[in-house]
Amino acid sequence: MGKRYIVVGTSGSGKTTLARQIAEKLNVKHIELDALHWDENWTSTPVDELKLRLHLALNQAGDSWTIDGNYSKLRDMLWQQADTIIWLDYPRWLVYWRIITRTMKRVFLQQELWSGNRETFRIAFLSKDSVILWAHQTYNQRKVLYSGLMTSGDYPHLNFLHFTSPQQTQDWLKSLSPHPDAP
Repeated sequence: MGKRYIVVGTSGSGKTTLARQIAEKLNVKHIELDALHWDENWTSTPVDELKLRLHLALNQAGDSWTIDGNYSKLRDMLWQQADTIIWLDYPRWLVYWRIITRTMKRVFLQQELWSGNRETFRIAFLSKDSVILWAHQTYNQRKVLYSGLMTSGDYPHLNFLHFTSPQQTQDWLKSLSPHPDAP
């Protein structure tokens, strides 16, 4: 098994949750790309600064880590260093259920996300910047993208894991054991 995992998939599929679970089980660092990307007031970090933040986070993490996120501007940098890509490719209805319930929880509990940002009802449900709308718009794109990347041969060193149900994911997670070199 690998030592450097990247979890990808549509927003709301459970990337962060799985990456945290892997990190906890293997006792390795978890890096959330959204936390590196979002500054105050939902301002995107410039690409050069984002790459620097990622570089520092990877150095701090050492040789073993888990990362979640779909940032194409970071893909080559990350995928060259990873050994395992986990694609959460769940049914549309499940992704919608998860993204809507997660967003409602965040809005009503005023849960702080990254850099003090919080989701609001207006942005979440009534805006072109809605994460729910984003999940809807990118669902098919992610299927095409990750299917293509898995079969492209561009990353022959990577082990691709393609999970189409939460049960598959949990069965794999249960079978995961710490790498012999893990701290």
